[in-house]
Amino acid sequence: MTMLIASLCFALMVIVVHGACPQIITRSQWGARAPTGITYLSNQPVQYAFIHHATGNNCHDRASCQALVKSYQNYHMDTHGWADIGYSFIIGGDGSVFEGRGWDKVGAHTSGYNSVGLGFCLTGEFTSVLPPKAQLDAVHNLIACGVSLGKLKTAYTLRGHRDMGSTECPGTRLYQEIKTWPHY
Repeated sequence: MTMLIASLCFALMVIVVHGACPQIITRSQWGARAPTGITYLSNQPVQYAFIHHATGNNCHDRASCQALVKSYQNYHMDTHGWADIGYSFIIGGDGSVFEGRGWDKVGAHTSGYNSVGLGFCLTGEFTSVLPPKAQLDAVHNLIACGVSLGKLKTAYTLRGHRDMGSTECPGTRLYQEIKTWPHY
């Protein structure tokens, strides 16, 4: 009986912990190319959550978001010569979450900090407008998920890409917004 109760408690704990996680569209589901190389994060949980934006049009449904994510991967691999898409996760304007390099792999998103942080990229351009609510909610839920899974420190540090280098990313309006979030 004690073992049954312990098993039920564990199952409930798994449901509660993983309940915070949004649905993540896997690499195979969005048709990712195979990476040309992989480096795993050596120290998890990581300290930083970096917010990025991808300039250009936003997407508002699964098909258009998936096409954008594929274009980002092609650009990163074919133009920059990177081993894969640079971001850990990409969040579409409709709130869909796409696995980039994922929780456990070193990204190519924030020079000098890739091995100590995860890169969350919001599709679209946010210099003068905020992302849609669904997109903002999804990135909040994804970061909370990273904490609950032990991939991101409980006392993580949130930063915009521009905090770590000379760039306008994640756009002025989104940057103003994230400065009001916890952990910034």
